[in-house]
Formats: sequence, C-alpha cells, structure tokens
Amino acid sequence: MWRLNKVRHKAAGRHGDSLEELKLKRREHERALRQARRDRQLVSKRLLLNEDEDQPEVTMDTNSGEQDVVSLFHKLQQTGSEREARLKALSKALRDPSAQLAFIKQENSMHLLVGFLTGSDATCRLQAVRCLHELSHSPHTNVAPACLPATPYLLTYLSGQSTKFTELCLYTLGNLCPESDVVKEKLLAQGIIPALANCIENQRHNLAVVEAVGFTLSQLLQAKDAAEKIIPMVLASSLPSHLLSVLTPDPDFGLAPAIECAWCLHYLTCSTEDNRVLLAHGALLKCSSLLVSLGAAVAEGNKEEGMELLICPLLRCVGNLLSSCPVEDLSTQVGDVHIVVALCALLQAYLQTQPALARESAWVLNNLTAYSSALCSALLTFNLVPGLIQLLPFSQGINTMILRALANIAHKKKEFCVQLAHLGLLSALCATLKMADQEMVTLSMDVLFMLVVSGPQVAEEFVRQSGLSLLEAIQYNSKGDIRRRATHLLEHHLLSYSVDTPCS
Repeated sequence: MWRLNKVRHKAAGRHGDSLEELKLKRREHERALRQARRDRQLVSKRLLLNEDEDQPEVTMDTNSGEQDVVSLFHKLQQTGSEREARLKALSKALRDPSAQLAFIKQENSMHLLVGFLTGSDATCRLQAVRCLHELSHSPHTNVAPACLPATPYLLTYLSGQSTKFTELCLYTLGNLCPESDVVKEKLLAQGIIPALANCIENQRHNLAVVEAVGFTLSQLLQAKDAAEKIIPMVLASSLPSHLLSVLTPDPDFGLAPAIECAWCLHYLTCSTEDNRVLLAHGALLKCSSLLVSLGAAVAEGNKEEGMELLICPLLRCVGNLLSSCPVEDLSTQVGDVHIVVALCALLQAYLQTQPALARESAWVLNNLTAYSSALCSALLTFNLVPGLIQLLPFSQGINTMILRALANIAHKKKEFCVQLAHLGLLSALCATLKMADQEMVTLSMDVLFMLVVSGPQVAEEFVRQSGLSLLEAIQYNSKGDIRRRATHLLEHHLLSYSVDTPCS
C-alpha cells in the first residue's frame, strides 16, 4: 500500500601526537566521518599515518614549509645516496598546505616524483607515493590536477604485492577522485574501475586493502553524474559480487571493510531506478540476512562500537532494493521473515540515542509490509504490533512511518484489521487523531477507515470508545480532506451505533 521513495544520502576524512595517539585520533575521526554519511554528503579524504615514523607530526610555519620543499626539490634533482632521506623529508614537508602549493609551482616537480615512482629503487618508490599521498590530501583544488601525470602508475601498482604500497596508492586515488571533473574523467579513462575490480579480487583476503578499495570506490560513486557514467561500469564489472562477499564483518579485523563496502552498495542502489543486476547477485538476501544477525545481536545487548555505521547503509540497501524486486520473488529474495523482528529490535535500540537510525528502520519496515502479506503476518505472529503501537506518540517522522506500516497490515486482510483492533490500535488512533500533525491525522483516518469497514465488531468497539464524539469534533474543527473523511466515516459507517463510553 504505502511505499516510500529511495533514500539518497551520502559521505566524508583526517587527524595528528605520538604514534599511538595518532592512530587513536585517526580511528575516532574516521568513525565520525563515517557517521556523518548518515545525514549529509561531504567530500571525503583519508590520510594514512606513516607508521615508520618515530616522531610525532610537527606543525611548521608557512614560510619554513615553503622554503623546505623548494630546497628539497632542488636537492632531489641531484644524484646521491641521500635521495631516500630527502624524499622522506619532502613527504613530511608536504603536510603543510602552503608547501603543497609551493611544490607544484616548481617546474617539472611532478615529473620528478613520477621518476622516483617508476624507478628501480623500491624504497624511493614508497617515499614518492607517500609524497603524492600527502599532496592528494591538499585542501587546494589545483593540487589534484597537478598529480594527474602520476595516476596511470598508481593504477598499475594496484596489482602489486606490497600491502602498504597498494593501500597508499588506493587512498591517494580515492582522495583525488572528488576534486574535479577533469581528474575523475581522466581516472575513468585510465581504467580505474577495472583496476579496482582486479585489486579487490586479487587481495580479497587482505582486508586492509579491501577497505581501501571500498573507500576509493565510494568516492567515485558519489559523483553527481555517477548514475550515467560510473555505475553502469561498476555493475558490468565483478565489483558487486566482491562487495557483497565482504559484507560479513571479520571478528579479528573489525567492521571497517564491511562498512566501506556497504556504503558502496548503498550508493549503487540509491542512484539507479532498476536494481535487477544487484538482485541477481543476491544483494537483497545478503543485506537482509546480515540485518537479521545484527538485529539479534543488538536485541541481546551486544552493540559493537560502530555497528550502527554498518546497519545504516544495510537498511538503505534493503529499502531501495525492494522497489526493483518482483512481488512474487520477495519471499525468496528477503529470505528469513525474522527480518521484521530485527527491524523492531533496531527501532527500540536506537530510538532514544539515534532517532535517525530508528527512522531508517521504520522506513524499511514500511517498505517490507507494503510488499508482503507474509511479513505483515509475521509482525502479528511474533507479537511485535503492541511494541509498534507504543511508538506512535514519538515524532521525528518515526510515528508516521510506523503508522504507514500498520496501515499496510490493515490493507492486506480483514482478519488483520480485527487483530490490530484487539491489540489496541483503536485506542491509539483516538490519540493520534487529536495530534496537531496533519499527516498523522490523515493517516489515522485512513487506518481507521480500514478497521471500521472490516467488520461490525470493530466499528462497535470504536464507538464504545466514544469515537463518534471524537469524529464529530474533528468534523467541526477541520477543513478540506480531513473533514470530508470524518464526515464519510460518520454518515456511512458509524452513525448506526451509539454508546456513551469515554475515549481512552
């Protein structure tokens, strides 16, 4: 009955004291950045820490930083055994935004870095890519285009064997992606999509690299023209199946790779009207099954830190995929009817602390009940309706979503209407009909109509709760559609009954 449109939300990245403090700050910052994806779209960048450094990051003054990079640039043009140390010093100096500008202004500066990047010295290659990584994190929009001569080599190196080196290349490419259309178009032409597909396939057991692939791909998928230019290429590649295979969190490594891949899947599902390719890969079954497991964990009080950052994109994937799933295939695609148990558990668990996530859960519940009589029946069988009814006084869009889901149940069968009435929905409607929120009042009228016309015993029960006087008051005080609905209910379905019990 009621189905809501796709949710289109999007993404965000950075850090710096002792190495352990830097690592902690990085983790905290990235957790906050991922969390920001729930509510708004942000350009996202990541800066990998150099774990080989013993000293904390030093903040330089502007003049010193610019002078350092110019001096190091000239020294690096000379041959000698100190090149590795000078490249390492250059990567540190390039953390200063003004120094980044000073470096790219030097003639042939990028040609110099590309020379080291493609040279035979493995240590110098690593330091060169670290310099490029620092540049890719620049806040200046003209730095990313200056790095374009290096991108073909960064893409080639994604098939390398060094995990650290591959990670650096991936995060550097991911940082460059959103900077400008020119950079993005160039990366697409250079084959970044097949390169990412090959990388995740070859390194699927290396979760640090998989996480980096997810980050880089998510950067591409957030482009304004992603639906036309990027998503068809991604769907035609092996990436969807690899993303789905990573969704189950690794108990040792943690949630990060699954979170990154789940957001990629979300960007895919919300940017296309037809998700048949993802459905063919079993995306709906995979996402809903994982939600069942996560809902069960949350219900038992096992909330792992950051779990909500995985739950959010999974919810959006399920809600969006439903619009492309044929009704006759829904039971097979969704799988376990316990998905409704999981959604109700998530609703209750995050209602107070993260109402936006509770609203997402109610949105998916609404979409599921709109499509499936079996899932409507499951809500009644598992006695989940009383808990939902108790949430009708809540605002922030949660109550309207829940009332839509209850309306979907009532719409399916008259027997469901009788059960809903016995579970207390009539008395709850007496309260929602008095709300100031006009959408809630209109929805309440729709639900009340379905309940009342389902059978005389429900109509009699509503009148016993002083429903006549309540509708008469609405008829008198309202205008337009609400008044017409109240009049229709009174004149055609309720005036033949009479009782004087006050409304609950």
